[in-house]
Amino acid sequence: METKLTRRIVAALQPFVDRGVLAGAATLVADRERVLSRACVGFANIAAREPMRPGTMFWIASQTKAMTAAALMMLVEEGKVAIEDPVEKYLPEFKDQWMTVEQDGQHMLLKKPAHPITVRNILTHTSGMPFATGVELPKRDMLPLANAVRSYAAMPLQWEPDTKYSYANTGFNTAGRMIEVLSGMSYEEFMNARLFQPLGMKDTTFWPTRKQITRLARVYAPDAQKTGLVESNIEPLTYPLDSCKRFPMPGGGLFSTATDAGRFCQMMLNRGVLDGRRYLSESMVAAMSRKQTPAALSDSYGLGFFIGDGVYGHGGAYATNMTIDTRRGLVLVFHVQHAGFPGDGSNSQAAFQAAVTREWRG
Repeated sequence: METKLTRRIVAALQPFVDRGVLAGAATLVADRERVLSRACVGFANIAAREPMRPGTMFWIASQTKAMTAAALMMLVEEGKVAIEDPVEKYLPEFKDQWMTVEQDGQHMLLKKPAHPITVRNILTHTSGMPFATGVELPKRDMLPLANAVRSYAAMPLQWEPDTKYSYANTGFNTAGRMIEVLSGMSYEEFMNARLFQPLGMKDTTFWPTRKQITRLARVYAPDAQKTGLVESNIEPLTYPLDSCKRFPMPGGGLFSTATDAGRFCQMMLNRGVLDGRRYLSESMVAAMSRKQTPAALSDSYGLGFFIGDGVYGHGGAYATNMTIDTRRGLVLVFHVQHAGFPGDGSNSQAAFQAAVTREWRG
């Protein structure tokens, strides 16, 4: 899509590729009705000189959280759950959960929390649960979702719910398990049936096929000298990626494309509607996209989204990002596959955003 905007984005990002601090990027910009730019720079595979393309796939990691939250909010709208409900109402394994007061190598002192963790807590990283439990390590995709969530319930909380924000996967994995219990479908079936297929997100999956894997961007990390790039793997995941032995991770397991992520973001920008079909009510989108963390906490997180001034969105562990800019009426998707950057490579996302928003007239 050769437009003035596309040329401006390429001009902003190509110097990072030329300096060897960015392997490549696939970007998308859209407004409420149409895609304005699909700009690609650099390489999906440096050694093979395979260029980035609009159809290049990426592990989008924690961008999955926003999509999991949207799916659970569909069930909220159906009256099957409320965000103030205690999680134990739907997942009995969370009943009588304790909280750690003191702990050292010899003893642990526990007490009951002031209140059980709620649906709001698990969607805002304020539950007091840890980032992960030991049974999920070293690879995060080898444990069935129900088993992983039972391990969370068996662990004492680390602090009182609502008193601290601590980013974690456990809450959103728990949300995925709630989707299963409430819907009577597996988490991945629900996501496909209610979100991905209707939105036309044809390349969004937990298990890329062999054909899709040929379109998967290679992972790059800084070399030992921190001056160049070396190829790596997606460390949290088990290979082969198309193996049926892997399990879905609601907190960060999806593979996708910039085009697919853009479809999801356009739906959110349009207050729950895309191509004439409503997925979420305006009030539900408004709730997801405003600060839901307690007022006493400086951290600003909605229901599945980081919240900024007129913008909201989510990133992934390997530097992917999607942003919904409500002031300008824009969607910005920035997909790379980097486990860190040498030099000033980490500034490439900001350069992309500046190229889009500079002198933007709507």
